[in-house]
Amino acid sequence: MKRPESVLVVIYTTADEVLVLRRRQPADFWQSVTGSLRWEETDPLVAARRELREETGLGDGVEVVTCGTVNRFPILPPWRHRYAPDAVENVEHVFRVCLAERPPITLNPAEHS
Repeated sequence: MKRPESVLVVIYTTADEVLVLRRRQPADFWQSVTGSLRWEETDPLVAARRELREETGLGDGVEVVTCGTVNRFPILPPWRHRYAPDAVENVEHVFRVCLAERPPITLNPAEHS
């Protein structure tokens, strides 16, 4: 079962370029770096760094900054099977990464194209 707590990491350059990833499932769904906290993770920043590394290959030397924003939204019916029966809301912690220039990105082909 997934934990109903996640991170959103918005990656952008000083030239106002924003990285948006195209998901494999559902098809033609675009998003920033996102992912659920693992049950053993107590710090959303740790999850944000892990998701950044897993989904883009970016890691060492990249500063991940908390935005101080927490979003709450309902878990829609098509996704509820991934969560415990009593989980109806997801809590999302928002982070940002500002880069001086566009870096090479290594996508996880199982998740994004």
